[in-house]
Amino acid sequence: MNGTRDGPPGEGPRTRNSLLTRAAVLAAALEIIDEDGVDRLSMRRLGEVLGRDPMALYRHATNKAAVLDGVTEIVLDQLTVDTSDPDWRHQLRLIARDFRRLAVDHPNVVPLLVTHPLATPLGLRPVGTLRPLEHILSLLTKADFTGADALRTYRALFGFLYGHVLTELQEIVERPEESTDLLRLGLYRLPIGEFPLLRSLASDLAAYDGVDELERGLDILLTGLTTAMPPPRKNP
Repeated sequence: MNGTRDGPPGEGPRTRNSLLTRAAVLAAALEIIDEDGVDRLSMRRLGEVLGRDPMALYRHATNKAAVLDGVTEIVLDQLTVDTSDPDWRHQLRLIARDFRRLAVDHPNVVPLLVTHPLATPLGLRPVGTLRPLEHILSLLTKADFTGADALRTYRALFGFLYGHVLTELQEIVERPEESTDLLRLGLYRLPIGEFPLLRSLASDLAAYDGVDELERGLDILLTGLTTAMPPPRKNP
């Protein structure tokens, strides 16, 4: 990715003759975040990458916060929800897989997808970030869920997904050069008398498989939702 930024002094990969659009600004911001993280994004850095005076960027984003909101929107815009799918369980499983894929593809964006929305009231969030919610509500109400039950189902699904991606992407290996999982994960630090079970699960912890764990969790979640909140049958 670094090689794409070479060029004449003062110009980035997008030359000054190229059209500066909001889409171009957000795409460049996503590249920076993917490569270096959210903290390394600034309007000045963005201007350098785009080969533009940072002041020109304010026509497309009023500040860094607006850029971050826009990045969240373009990532979530890749989350596909087929509201016409007659099998809501199947569709929720596809949505979950899609969300995990986005998180794995853009791990530095995960805080914007998971923790930032939780601190922002719904009415103040960018409308693009609310479309998955609206589409999932549409999917479920078409399957005869009440609006309230559809909302509960959405919360249950994304509560699980948020926890899953945070668990999958966290660094758990302390000493990768060690030969045993107990040492690699640093579990040898735990007193044997207090944490016998946790220490005994070192190999299971080290063998974490994000895809398998997602599917197992979805099996449990969807089975529970089907049992607890079955949608009423339509009258013939």
